[in-house]
Order: sequence, then C-alpha cells, then structure tokens
Amino acid sequence: MVFEKVKAILEEQFGDVGELTEDTRIHDDLGADSMDVVDLIMSIEEEFHMEVQDEDIEKITTVGDLVSFIEERM
Repeated sequence: MVFEKVKAILEEQFGDVGELTEDTRIHDDLGADSMDVVDLIMSIEEEFHMEVQDEDIEKITTVGDLVSFIEERM
C-alpha cells in the first residue's frame, strides 16, 4: 500500500516513471534535482501526515529507502 501511494506521488511529480521498483534511484533514475526532492518530501509529509527531517532526507536514495522510511514511522 505504501509503495503504491509513493508511486502515485512520483508519477504525479515526474510523469510516467516507467518500471518503478524499490531499487529505482530517485536522483539517478528519475532525474530528481534538489527542488524535486523538496517537492517530493512535501508531498510525502502531506500524504502520510509525518515530518521528514533534513538528516533523514540524505539517507533516502532509492524508492525502497523512501518506502521503508515511511513504513517505520506508521
């Protein structure tokens, strides 16, 4: 369920993301720059009613990292 919500957010932000897996890298595979990451984190915070700290953002490099981060805080 978390993966599907994250995928929907990514598709809304980046358009067709193709074959998205937990190994998909947010910067390298999706081409996200720092502003894209800020927008993504804001969407995640709103969707999942949580706050993401700056030091946590640095640890999130793949879609799987993001999903795990969210699941650990639910």
